Amino acid sequence: MKSTRILLSLTACAALLLPVAAPAADPELKLPDFSHLRTSAVDYTDITLDGFLLKIAKHFAAKAEEEDEAIGILNEIKSVRVREFQFDSDGAYSRADVDAVRKQLSAPGWSPLIQQRSRESGSTVDVYLNTADGKILGIAVIGSEPRSFTIVNVVGNISIDRLAKISGEFGIPEVAPVP
Repeated sequence: MKSTRILLSLTACAALLLPVAAPAADPELKLPDFSHLRTSAVDYTDITLDGFLLKIAKHFAAKAEEEDEAIGILNEIKSVRVREFQFDSDGAYSRADVDAVRKQLSAPGWSPLIQQRSRESGSTVDVYLNTADGKILGIAVIGSEPRSFTIVNVVGNISIDRLAKISGEFGIPEVAPVP
Protein backbone atom coordinates (compact mmCIF):
# COMPACT_ATOMS: atom_id res chain seq x y z
CA MET A 1 0.00 0.00 0.00
CA LYS A 2 2.79 2.41 0.95
CA SER A 3 4.74 1.53 -2.20
CA THR A 4 1.60 2.17 -4.29
CA ARG A 5 1.25 5.67 -2.80
CA ILE A 6 4.91 6.38 -3.44
CA LEU A 7 4.55 5.15 -7.05
CA LEU A 8 1.44 7.31 -7.55
CA SER A 9 3.22 10.33 -6.05
CA LEU A 10 6.23 9.82 -8.31
CA THR A 11 3.94 9.40 -11.34
CA ALA A 12 2.10 12.62 -10.46
CA CYS A 13 5.39 14.51 -10.07
CA ALA A 14 6.68 13.13 -13.37
CA ALA A 15 3.46 14.18 -15.11
CA LEU A 16 3.95 17.72 -13.84
CA LEU A 17 7.42 17.78 -15.37
CA LEU A 18 6.26 16.66 -18.82
CA PRO A 19 6.18 19.44 -21.39
CA VAL A 20 2.73 20.75 -22.08
CA ALA A 21 1.90 21.61 -25.67
CA ALA A 22 1.81 25.38 -25.87
CA PRO A 23 -1.15 26.90 -27.65
CA ALA A 24 -0.40 28.21 -31.12
CA ALA A 25 0.35 31.91 -31.36
CA ASP A 26 -2.27 34.22 -32.73
CA PRO A 27 -1.67 34.73 -36.47
CA GLU A 28 -2.43 38.43 -36.01
CA LEU A 29 0.74 40.20 -34.98
CA LYS A 30 0.65 43.06 -32.52
CA LEU A 31 1.92 45.88 -34.73
CA PRO A 32 2.87 49.18 -33.17
CA ASP A 33 1.36 52.23 -34.85
CA PHE A 34 4.88 53.66 -35.39
CA SER A 35 3.40 57.16 -35.05
CA HIS A 36 6.72 58.37 -33.59
CA LEU A 37 8.37 57.63 -36.96
CA ARG A 38 5.92 59.41 -39.24
CA THR A 39 7.46 62.87 -38.94
CA SER A 40 10.97 61.65 -39.73
CA ALA A 41 9.94 59.33 -42.59
CA VAL A 42 10.31 60.44 -46.20
CA ASP A 43 7.42 58.12 -47.10
CA TYR A 44 5.21 55.82 -45.10
CA THR A 45 2.33 53.48 -45.83
CA ASP A 46 -0.14 52.28 -43.23
CA ILE A 47 -2.78 49.85 -44.52
CA THR A 48 -5.28 48.04 -42.33
CA LEU A 49 -8.02 46.06 -44.05
CA ASP A 50 -10.45 44.19 -41.85
CA GLY A 51 -14.14 44.08 -41.08
CA PHE A 52 -16.12 46.56 -43.18
CA LEU A 53 -13.13 47.69 -45.25
CA LEU A 54 -12.45 44.09 -46.25
CA LYS A 55 -16.07 43.79 -47.40
CA ILE A 56 -15.50 46.80 -49.65
CA ALA A 57 -12.36 45.13 -51.07
CA LYS A 58 -14.43 42.00 -51.78
CA HIS A 59 -16.93 44.16 -53.66
CA PHE A 60 -14.21 45.58 -55.91
CA ALA A 61 -12.70 42.12 -56.37
CA ALA A 62 -16.03 40.94 -57.73
CA LYS A 63 -15.47 43.28 -60.69
CA ALA A 64 -11.98 41.90 -61.44
CA GLU A 65 -11.22 39.50 -64.29
CA GLU A 66 -10.24 36.71 -61.92
CA GLU A 67 -13.25 37.34 -59.71
CA ASP A 68 -13.82 33.75 -58.59
CA GLU A 69 -10.26 33.36 -57.32
CA ALA A 70 -10.12 36.84 -55.80
CA ILE A 71 -13.42 36.47 -53.97
CA GLY A 72 -12.47 32.95 -52.87
CA ILE A 73 -9.29 34.26 -51.29
CA LEU A 74 -10.85 37.38 -49.82
CA ASN A 75 -13.69 35.38 -48.27
CA GLU A 76 -11.11 33.48 -46.25
CA ILE A 77 -9.05 36.55 -45.24
CA LYS A 78 -9.77 38.18 -41.88
CA SER A 79 -7.27 41.04 -42.05
CA VAL A 80 -4.41 42.52 -44.04
CA ARG A 81 -2.02 44.97 -42.41
CA VAL A 82 0.96 46.69 -44.00
CA ARG A 83 3.41 49.10 -42.38
CA GLU A 84 6.13 50.53 -44.61
CA PHE A 85 8.53 53.36 -43.81
CA GLN A 86 11.34 54.95 -45.82
CA PHE A 87 13.87 57.40 -44.43
CA ASP A 88 16.51 59.67 -45.97
CA SER A 89 19.37 58.50 -43.73
CA ASP A 90 20.69 55.35 -42.10
CA GLY A 91 19.69 54.76 -38.50
CA ALA A 92 16.64 57.03 -38.65
CA TYR A 93 14.59 54.32 -36.96
CA SER A 94 15.40 51.95 -34.15
CA ARG A 95 15.85 48.33 -35.22
CA ALA A 96 14.34 47.50 -31.83
CA ASP A 97 10.96 48.66 -33.20
CA VAL A 98 11.11 46.07 -35.97
CA ASP A 99 12.75 43.40 -33.82
CA ALA A 100 9.87 43.64 -31.31
CA VAL A 101 7.53 42.53 -34.10
CA ARG A 102 10.02 39.94 -35.39
CA LYS A 103 10.27 38.43 -31.89
CA GLN A 104 6.57 37.50 -32.03
CA LEU A 105 7.43 35.07 -34.82
CA SER A 106 9.32 32.83 -32.39
CA ALA A 107 6.04 31.85 -30.69
CA PRO A 108 4.57 28.37 -31.24
CA GLY A 109 2.61 28.08 -34.46
CA TRP A 110 4.92 30.33 -36.49
CA SER A 111 7.39 28.60 -38.84
CA PRO A 112 10.10 30.29 -40.90
CA LEU A 113 9.70 29.96 -44.64
CA ILE A 114 12.44 32.36 -45.76
CA GLN A 115 15.16 34.05 -43.74
CA GLN A 116 17.65 36.19 -45.66
CA ARG A 117 20.46 38.31 -44.22
CA SER A 118 22.95 40.51 -46.07
CA ARG A 119 25.88 41.80 -44.10
CA GLU A 120 26.96 43.97 -47.04
CA SER A 121 23.68 45.85 -47.47
CA GLY A 122 22.43 45.45 -43.90
CA SER A 123 19.13 44.04 -45.16
CA THR A 124 17.07 41.29 -43.57
CA VAL A 125 13.97 39.51 -44.85
CA ASP A 126 11.84 37.06 -42.88
CA VAL A 127 8.78 35.25 -44.19
CA TYR A 128 6.86 33.16 -41.66
CA LEU A 129 3.71 31.04 -41.80
CA ASN A 130 1.33 30.50 -38.92
CA THR A 131 -0.13 27.02 -39.24
CA ALA A 132 -2.45 24.72 -37.34
CA ASP A 133 -3.96 21.40 -38.37
CA GLY A 134 -2.29 21.57 -41.79
CA LYS A 135 -3.82 24.96 -42.62
CA ILE A 136 -2.09 28.29 -43.11
CA LEU A 137 -3.75 30.75 -40.76
CA GLY A 138 -1.40 33.69 -41.27
CA ILE A 139 1.56 35.00 -43.17
CA ALA A 140 4.08 37.53 -41.89
CA VAL A 141 6.74 39.28 -43.95
CA ILE A 142 9.29 41.56 -42.31
CA GLY A 143 11.96 43.24 -44.39
CA SER A 144 14.37 45.87 -43.16
CA GLU A 145 17.26 47.87 -44.53
CA PRO A 146 19.23 50.70 -42.97
CA ARG A 147 16.82 53.29 -44.48
CA SER A 148 13.53 51.40 -44.64
CA PHE A 149 11.39 48.62 -43.30
CA THR A 150 8.23 46.81 -44.35
CA ILE A 151 5.94 44.63 -42.26
CA VAL A 152 3.04 42.68 -43.82
CA ASN A 153 0.63 40.49 -41.85
CA VAL A 154 -2.18 38.58 -43.56
CA VAL A 155 -4.58 36.63 -41.33
CA GLY A 156 -7.06 34.04 -42.49
CA ASN A 157 -7.32 30.60 -44.02
CA ILE A 158 -4.80 31.10 -46.82
CA SER A 159 -4.32 28.83 -49.81
CA ILE A 160 -0.94 29.48 -51.44
CA ASP A 161 -2.19 27.99 -54.74
CA ARG A 162 -5.17 30.38 -54.82
CA LEU A 163 -2.96 33.30 -53.85
CA ALA A 164 -0.59 32.48 -56.73
CA LYS A 165 -3.51 32.61 -59.19
CA ILE A 166 -4.23 36.26 -58.43
CA SER A 167 -0.64 37.37 -57.91
CA GLY A 168 0.05 40.71 -59.51
CA GLU A 169 -3.51 41.86 -58.73
CA PHE A 170 -4.72 44.00 -55.81
CA GLY A 171 -1.14 44.87 -54.85
CA ILE A 172 -0.20 41.21 -54.32
CA PRO A 173 3.37 40.58 -55.54
CA GLU A 174 3.95 38.10 -58.38
CA VAL A 175 4.43 34.60 -56.97
CA ALA A 176 4.94 31.28 -58.70
CA PRO A 177 2.38 28.51 -58.13
CA VAL A 178 3.38 25.74 -55.74
CA PRO A 179 4.37 22.64 -57.78
